[in-house]
Amino acid sequence: MTPIGEEGARGDLRWASVPALVRDAAQRFGDAEAVVDLAGDEPVRLSWIDLRGRVDAMAKGLIAAGVEPGDRVAIWAPNCWEWVVAVLGLQSAGASLVPLNTRYKGMEAADILSRSRARLLFTVEGFLGNDYVSMLDEAGRPSTLERIVLLHDTGAQAAGAIALDELLAGGDSVPDADLDARIGSLDGADVSDVLFTSGTTGAPKGVVQTHAASLRAFLDWATLVGLRSDDRYLIINPFFHTFGYKAGILACLMTGATMVPLPTFDVDAAIEVIESERITTIPGPPTLYQTLLNHPRFDRANVDTLRLAVTGAAVVPVDLVVAMGRDLGFETVLTAYGLTEACGVATACRAGDDPETIASTSGRAFPGVEVRVVGADGATLDAGEPGEVLVRGYNVMREYFEDPAQTAEAVDAEGWLHTGDVGTLDGRGYLRITDRTKDMFIVGGFNAYPAEIERLLGTHPGIAQVAVVGVPDERMGEVGVAFVVPVVGVDVDPDEVIAWSRGHMANYKVPSRVTVVDALPLNASGKVLKYELRARATAGS
Repeated sequence: MTPIGEEGARGDLRWASVPALVRDAAQRFGDAEAVVDLAGDEPVRLSWIDLRGRVDAMAKGLIAAGVEPGDRVAIWAPNCWEWVVAVLGLQSAGASLVPLNTRYKGMEAADILSRSRARLLFTVEGFLGNDYVSMLDEAGRPSTLERIVLLHDTGAQAAGAIALDELLAGGDSVPDADLDARIGSLDGADVSDVLFTSGTTGAPKGVVQTHAASLRAFLDWATLVGLRSDDRYLIINPFFHTFGYKAGILACLMTGATMVPLPTFDVDAAIEVIESERITTIPGPPTLYQTLLNHPRFDRANVDTLRLAVTGAAVVPVDLVVAMGRDLGFETVLTAYGLTEACGVATACRAGDDPETIASTSGRAFPGVEVRVVGADGATLDAGEPGEVLVRGYNVMREYFEDPAQTAEAVDAEGWLHTGDVGTLDGRGYLRITDRTKDMFIVGGFNAYPAEIERLLGTHPGIAQVAVVGVPDERMGEVGVAFVVPVVGVDVDPDEVIAWSRGHMANYKVPSRVTVVDALPLNASGKVLKYELRARATAGS
């Protein structure tokens, strides 16, 4: 078991960049297993030395393809070993990652690819029945996207895409010295990724983060939660989210923990992998653990390795925290709070915190991060008083991609990120989130933003006006309910709207119910009364 340091260690001082971390991991952990991928026809097991070799080959292929430092390269694919190689390869070539949600439809993906001006896209065909290249072409492939590379060999070439082997073959002409120079020129101030997150404006915004912020944040995260080199980490959280990508890939690179990615949360597949691969660590939303607890296939007698769980993203009942230790066998259960604009981290519980603290709070601030709760006048509130949560520190994003107005609205002149979340701080500095960001709701661990869903529904030819609210749901935590006003003279069928939505937006955004109304309730200034719709939706459930 290799220790990684104590709380307060600085990842940004230890490694100049993520590619420098890759090379250090290969040297430190050598022939130990880095990645185990069981999803394909044949299991793939890569050592840390193997991983570095594949990352270098990927980076050379990208350099040969014309990718330059500062370019954006996108990945639209499920969790797999190729995703790990692709992100570390593109960053080794000096590019920045733009990940796309695998639930996106063509219109959603095309929008982000166009606005980020990504030059190259890694993707797959056939995941969850989706032909991503075809969906993108139907929506309109952006002119700035020069090349599409298929990560998997599906046996059938998608039109306008090349196989991964073809990209890699091009890299044979790139000298090692050229790659070394690319990596050597990177420093902590360079952009590591641009993660698009939705919000109240309805249009996703690109959160720009640096190598330094990511390295510092997730060495601190790995240290606080106690991740170790002998851990075997089941990564169910999608790599296209900060948590799957950084608390997964980066944290494992730092600690030597073995990555075991799952493309989706199939509970039977997860249990089989937990047993066969002797999994020790499973971060995820509370619904993940509840599903395991309720599944007849899970047998504690067959699982004696689970030791670490890190959760958040929703209210965590004390009974669940207790059951995760008693019935699932976790030695350590921790909760945390973060958001994409804060590099995914802000506060976390510590080992030794009692179940009540773990369930009712999201812990206290990370080292080097400040958290305040303020009133409407901006003044700091006393302990226990609810107000808006503000975060300041190295973890706060550099900017929203090419959007200075939205950046200035989110981060004030003193560097405080205004999260829009409502919470309280107790006398110990432990944060409790009491309300969602604006109208956001969480569907099975995925953030769903009404404004974005409303924007997409507004393109339906029969809908004149629409408002979406989240309501509690026993299985998913929350689901969306849409209230729609039809175009004059058009009869809108709620089932048809739901079917249309499945073809035009990610599945977690699709309303579970559509209610046709003559008009939306408005206040005196013309704003939709969401609280009234929420009450109606809840009563109607």
